[in-house]
Amino acid sequence: MDVVESLEALRAWRAGVISPLGFVPTMGALHEGHLSLVRRARGECERVVVSIFVNPAQFGPGEDLERYPRNLSRDLALLGGEGVDLVFTPTPAMVYPAGFATWVTVETLTERWEGAARPGHFRGVATVVLKLLNLVQADRAYFGEKDYQQLRVIERMVRDLNVPTTIVPCPTVREPDGLAMSSRNAYLDAAQRQAAAVICRALGAARQACEGGERDPKTLAAVVERMLAAEPLVRIDYVAVVDPVSLEPLTAIAERGAVCCVAAWVGAVRLIDNLLLAAPAEDRG
Repeated sequence: MDVVESLEALRAWRAGVISPLGFVPTMGALHEGHLSLVRRARGECERVVVSIFVNPAQFGPGEDLERYPRNLSRDLALLGGEGVDLVFTPTPAMVYPAGFATWVTVETLTERWEGAARPGHFRGVATVVLKLLNLVQADRAYFGEKDYQQLRVIERMVRDLNVPTTIVPCPTVREPDGLAMSSRNAYLDAAQRQAAAVICRALGAARQACEGGERDPKTLAAVVERMLAAEPLVRIDYVAVVDPVSLEPLTAIAERGAVCCVAAWVGAVRLIDNLLLAAPAEDRG
């Protein structure tokens, strides 16, 4: 496995690689969710590149940029075990050189939910992802569905800007108790970790209600809110039942189905999760 830091070294490596090439962008602190993306890429592509870059542009004031978990030696050992061909580990100065002044903004999709809660977040995400896609020139890039809004934003950006990379959504990987795997789970103490599992249970209760015939989005959101509110260590940021493509709140569940998206604080840790409540009509058996 090659590990390169410079843009020039990445370009030189890429010039000698045949397609198909798969790409998994990460911020490190790797867990089984990341590795599931790597395995999917490994199974579908001739070569696999993983980037490790804690992107300062997607962190807002007062967020956890400085304390975000970093363990490069552990990450490299895990990726070596998965048969990754190249790991790209640029520095912030390489990605955002002095005088950097060009940003990518995806409108509409970024205005609600995470976009409203974290101003500037998606500008930073879209910019760094576009830069990485331009550098790696992968045939396929793999993103987890846990960051559902991020996935939709990246899909729209790639479509609108005619980026020749296929975005491959991959299912959320969960702990045995249902908690969605996230690098930020490492911040939770034992009591918070136990409490955090209520997020998945609440989403599951909403799905069960939907499958049982409940079709009112407000009622389904209320199912989630009641369960979260009953856990003393959890504080709701938002619960929204939305269109799975536009991410707009629904007044009724229609042909395109519905996704319930949640952001909640567990102690001082903000976690997000989502679950498909009703599949689009063409996906129903």
